[in-house]
Amino acid sequence: MKNLLFCWSLIFVFFSCKNEPKEETKPLSVVEKIANAHGFEQWNKVSEVQFTFKVDVDTIKGSGRTWVWKPQKNIVSFKSDNETFEYNRSKIDSTSRQYDRSFTNDKFWAFIPFQLVWDKNIEVSEVKTAKGPISNADLQMISIVYPNIGGYTPGDAYDIYFDNDYMIREWSFRKSNAKEPMLSNTFEKYHDFNGIKIAINHLKNNGKWNLNFADVKVSFQD
Repeated sequence: MKNLLFCWSLIFVFFSCKNEPKEETKPLSVVEKIANAHGFEQWNKVSEVQFTFKVDVDTIKGSGRTWVWKPQKNIVSFKSDNETFEYNRSKIDSTSRQYDRSFTNDKFWAFIPFQLVWDKNIEVSEVKTAKGPISNADLQMISIVYPNIGGYTPGDAYDIYFDNDYMIREWSFRKSNAKEPMLSNTFEKYHDFNGIKIAINHLKNNGKWNLNFADVKVSFQD
């Protein structure tokens, strides 16, 4: 009798476990897919990022702004030919604000795929097929719009053009969500820094203007 009860208990446990509803995995959003394609899943291991933001026009090479960013500590260091400055992004004051404004701009260009995830307050459109503004190639496109209040450039909009692998290939910037873009350029010459992919060159359609990054280094925690 005891053996019979034991067997029925096992059967009950088996079917109870079998019928337990499985926890559903939430599908990734398009911005998460874009971020992950550029290595976002490696970001929590990054201890330091260094890059120089430059704009070259024709044969004139920009001197650039050099940044060292320690994201885990929220510390940023700035260096140019004749100036250095270090500050904590969680303690912005009247002196550091001018540097943080420049760093926010330069970081945005370098890490726009990750900004799509970091910036929780943006409005993201549905995905559609569109012609790239530079290449005229068929690409996927989303538009993002920042709220009208807060940040250094409230209300701005960006059209992000990406391929079937969710790699960004071009974008357009629309100041204050204007209908027509103020700037369009490419994302090219991607470099892979231990899984984190950064587009080094951003060219306009005439090829004589290149916003680019030099001396890029991404350090990881031991």
